[in-house]
This record gives sequence, structure tokens and C-alpha cells, in this order.
Amino acid sequence: MPVPSWRSLLAAVAILAGFAAPASAAESTEELLRAAAQAYRKGDADEALRLANRAVEADPRSVDCWLTLAALRDARREFDQAVDCYSRAIDLAPDTTLAWQRRGEDCFRLARFKESVADFDKVIRLAPERAPGHWQLGISLYYAGEFERGARQFELHRTVNPEDVENAVWHYLCVARTSGVAEAQQGLIPIHRDSRVPLMRIYAMYQGQATADDVLAAARAGDPGKNELRERLFYAHLYIGLYEEAHGRIDPARDEIALAEKYADHGYMGDVARVHQTLIARNAESK
Repeated sequence: MPVPSWRSLLAAVAILAGFAAPASAAESTEELLRAAAQAYRKGDADEALRLANRAVEADPRSVDCWLTLAALRDARREFDQAVDCYSRAIDLAPDTTLAWQRRGEDCFRLARFKESVADFDKVIRLAPERAPGHWQLGISLYYAGEFERGARQFELHRTVNPEDVENAVWHYLCVARTSGVAEAQQGLIPIHRDSRVPLMRIYAMYQGQATADDVLAAARAGDPGKNELRERLFYAHLYIGLYEEAHGRIDPARDEIALAEKYADHGYMGDVARVHQTLIARNAESK
């Protein structure tokens, strides 16, 4: 389930048309945005942010400026500020699908699930062809408690990504919330090949044909390198944790999600683990 990088967002910003300020302002802001991108590529995130802020100050009605500033806030994991920037872009150009998508992602990261769903729904209204591929919507629906609709979204995603174990697992989790784990297992989306290790062992666990220990053994098999092992263990612990939670085993689930967070990178699924861990902590504090 890949997520576009900050650089891909910057590239998308570069091709947006029709939102520029008058030519005298546009030239200076374009120079500032180019300089911000160059600073970021060189690893100077603070200078990139300073230049992007200058661009916004020079032309506060430029969608490009607000999207670039939002992307830099995302790169710094300053999601509240990024949401504000995407909102400014949306105010200026309500049909900017990119802004709705990215704001929905950041609302999810902030555990604002209903807002995330609303933004993703807007993306699909603007670009209906994106509906089948929108797995992020399915995950937001799960966390928003819209389990039946979430299940339908993962069934739709199957039409464009038929061999994705993660899609089958999230469908299982949605069905388990409404109809129980037995029905979820019975209705598990068929998967025959997912080359990512240990995804097929994870799938076997959700089928009831493998254990958590089998998943972890598969993750460690074959002497993977450090980075590969870290990624494998992330997926193993995340989906073991979600499986344990679906079966009502709360303490093991909590421990597994904590391990998933330990191994998580800054990709979207890593953020799913972090959000889930935040929810576990909140629930513990409320008791």
C-alpha cells in the first residue's frame, strides 16, 4: 500500500495550473519555491521551511505556495500545521484533489477519523475513478467505526489489487467488528500470492491455519538484512496485534502493537501503528 513521497507532492504542485498570482508576484514566489525545494534536497529542512513561508507571505493567494508549505510541514511531521495549510489551499481552490487527499491523510494521523473520511469522500467525488484504489479510505472508515462501509471499500479495492493480504486483513477486521471472527474468517478475501514476507503467513493466521509464532518465524527466515528484517517484523507485529484484538485478547494485542510501533518507519502504515498505539494509550488512561 504505497504512499506518495514529499517529492512527489512537490512535483504535483509544480504542474498545478491556473492558481498563480499576478506575474510580478508569481515570478518571485516561483523562485522562492524552487529555492525551498533545492534546500530540502540538500537536507536543510529549516531553510526550506523559511523560504516556503516567505513565498506564502509574498503571495498568500497562491495554491502552489500553500501546498509546498504543507508538504514541508508533513516532512517535519507537523501535521496540525500541515492541515491548516491544506485548508488554505482548499479555500482558494476547492477542486484541488491533492489538498483534500493530503489533508485526509493528516487528519487520520491526528486521529480525526471522521474528518479524514469526509476528506477522502471529497477526493472520490472530485475524481470517481480513484474510488477502487482508495485503501486509505477503508482504514479511516474502520477507525471511524463505519465497519460495514469499510468492508465494502476493501471489497472494492480487491478489484484493482486482488493479491494484497493487507486488503484482505482489513476486510476481515471490519467484518469481525459487525459479525464476529467466525464470519470474518469465512468471508476472508481469497489471496493466492503476495510476495512480501511474511504476508502469506499472516494470511494463513487469519485463516486459522498458522500461529503468531509461525508469522514471526517466517519474518526472520532467510537471514534478511537489517532493514528488510525491520520491515518484516513491523508487518508481523502489526497484524498479529490486530488479530489478537479482533479475538478479544487485549493484553497481547497491546504488546504486539507496541512492537509494531517500535519497528515502524514514517510510511502510512507506520502511522497506522502509531495511531493505534495512541488509541490504546487513551483507552488505558480512561479506565
